[in-house]
Amino acid sequence: MNSQPIGIFDSGIGGLSILKEISYLLPNENLIYIGDTAFLPYGTKSKELIEDRAHKICNHLVSKNCKAVVVACNTATSAAIHKLRTSFSVPIIGIEPAVKPATQKTQSRIIGILATAGTLDGDKFATLKKRFVNDITILHQPCTGLVEVIEAGDHDDKKLHELLKMYIPPLIERGADTLVLGCTHFPLIKPLIATYAGPEVNILDPSLPVANELRRQLKTKNLLRDDKSGIYTFFQTGTNQQFETVISRQLGLKQTSYSLSI
Repeated sequence: MNSQPIGIFDSGIGGLSILKEISYLLPNENLIYIGDTAFLPYGTKSKELIEDRAHKICNHLVSKNCKAVVVACNTATSAAIHKLRTSFSVPIIGIEPAVKPATQKTQSRIIGILATAGTLDGDKFATLKKRFVNDITILHQPCTGLVEVIEAGDHDDKKLHELLKMYIPPLIERGADTLVLGCTHFPLIKPLIATYAGPEVNILDPSLPVANELRRQLKTKNLLRDDKSGIYTFFQTGTNQQFETVISRQLGLKQTSYSLSI
């Protein structure tokens, strides 16, 4: 099983931020990435629809002999991770906003969470807050529309800057000195977010912890691949014309993405 691929999926290009860390940490692994662009964004969809999409995609990846699956989406993790783990025998690695590291970083004791409404309203996030927050104030910022603009791939887009100006400075004005990127799309524009937050603000994303957890689980099960360089294959279920451009920009790869009907 060591040579079998690892499956990774997200609603679109956001999960590439996770794939990038996995490629650094586990360069020998074969990776299959699926962007469910036909159903983007997940953050505005019902829990039932996201569960269905996550199950269908995970089933496809397992049918391709993936030895593990990474749910590289906060909203999908919140909505579907428990059912996925009961439905499939391979390791299923999810993602959650980096609330615990944020509580260790903040000096003002005020944290801002940038995420989709689907993540912020989910039971998983509510449980996460109860686990790690005592005397800390958490400011929620649903970032409606931001995923779609990032998906378009134009970082100079006027709409992108309008949204960042709307969502980030008010959190800083209310005392947040640490921002948690609660959507895998957001690390793709981390430098822009930093520009609007200011140089004194900590900006945290969970990409590396997810990659570390994947490596830990594969090592525990003796499933690490230790020969040759990994091969990456990309699919999308929709027709995002910028999909390959973002792969090139984020990963430095000139890859053809394939259409996939699930």
